[in-house]
Amino acid sequence: MSAPRLTPLPASGFRRTPWKNGGGVSTDIADCYRPDAAPGSWDGVVWRLGRTQIVTPGPFSDLTGYERLQVVIAGRGLVLVTPQGEIDLREPLVPVRYDGGTPIVTRLENGPVEVVNLIADRALCEIALAVVKPGELAELRPGLHLIYAPDGTAAGDTGGQAVAIEAGDALRIETDQPCRLSLTAGIALLATIIRRDG
Repeated sequence: MSAPRLTPLPASGFRRTPWKNGGGVSTDIADCYRPDAAPGSWDGVVWRLGRTQIVTPGPFSDLTGYERLQVVIAGRGLVLVTPQGEIDLREPLVPVRYDGGTPIVTRLENGPVEVVNLIADRALCEIALAVVKPGELAELRPGLHLIYAPDGTAAGDTGGQAVAIEAGDALRIETDQPCRLSLTAGIALLATIIRRDG
């Protein structure tokens, strides 16, 4: 059994990208584009993991064709208002999944918040986003996984290899075999991307 391949992703290498609707700026933790697309653009995004602040209420970008997962990492009281009702993100560290094409206007019930978004072209990828805390085990399927430490160092073990991720940094994990992630310290966001097209 081959060990997972681990690649550190320091925050110094993250890209800053304007929102698609121009209403703000995101920090891209990791991403993937079609071969003919320019990195940082909105054309040809296959998947993207990013962090952003929401400081004023307003509309979300139209990401039709994309699956979207979102979790609040700082602040509380975020509500996404849609024509079909509310998407409740009031509590931090509780990921929510929704269609990127859903018309959304934010409501901030307790001031600005900071969120992490994982988006993917649903025709090309299957995605998941989880919060892992000390003492918990997360099963990693064969594929690509990203561990992000939003606030404080996250430390533990994956596939028999010790990992320590400084606050604000991330770690890319590529594995051909199922393995586990366990944390002994800190809180980590675990993003999983499984390509449908191999």
